[in-house]
Amino acid sequence: MTPILFWALKGALFLLAVAMLCAVWRLLIGPTAQDRVMALDCLYINGMLMMLVLGINYASNVYFEAAMLIALFGFVGSTALAKFLLRGEVIE
Repeated sequence: MTPILFWALKGALFLLAVAMLCAVWRLLIGPTAQDRVMALDCLYINGMLMMLVLGINYASNVYFEAAMLIALFGFVGSTALAKFLLRGEVIE
């Protein structure tokens, strides 16, 4: 691994961790439910991106599979929360 790639990955991990902290902060103090849902969306996207960066860093396919599962469950969860906020029920 080249030194430029090494430091770029470390910088990306640090910035993703900062973005996750900002999302957690919005999740805790969000004045409306829509703000909290958007914070959860941001949180799972940042978690997925962190898994992808870790997969590049450690050259392991397991991280990429975990990122795919996070994306799948995050999408289903945010869709269910959006439907609940719009209609008040998830299952019709």
